[in-house]
Amino acid sequence: MNKKWAVKRLTINLTSGEAEKLEKYCSNTGRPGTDVIRELIRSLTIDEILNADHK
Repeated sequence: MNKKWAVKRLTINLTSGEAEKLEKYCSNTGRPGTDVIRELIRSLTIDEILNADHK
């Protein structure tokens, strides 16, 4: 079976404020939360990832 990409399921804990913000954004844009979060992860730069490792 040829898959476009391998899928890894991720569970995240959000504060009620974070969840509300994501829900409002998704409602306003018509986009699913999964797509929004995936796009945010893809927008991270290598420098941000390396700096996060040193915190």
